[in-house]
Amino acid sequence: MADKAYTWLRNKVALGIRGIEAWLPEKGTDEDRHLGAYRWVVERTIAWLHQFRRLRVRYERRDDIHEAFLTIGCIMICHRCLKASF
Repeated sequence: MADKAYTWLRNKVALGIRGIEAWLPEKGTDEDRHLGAYRWVVERTIAWLHQFRRLRVRYERRDDIHEAFLTIGCIMICHRCLKASF
């Protein structure tokens, strides 16, 4: 899912090679007004992860350590959401 700026043929072909179904509105239409309903979930989650300094600025050189901090960040976010719901 992307905006009209990504509706180039090479982008559609590259996604098709990888087996990804693209949801790209055609240029000159007003179809992109519905894209925000789905994209805000991802943007919100990334914003939540950026509240942790080690994830906002990557200090680790090793991928496994960065992934561990990413997992810890996700666990803390889920814990906060669950704690607020009880």
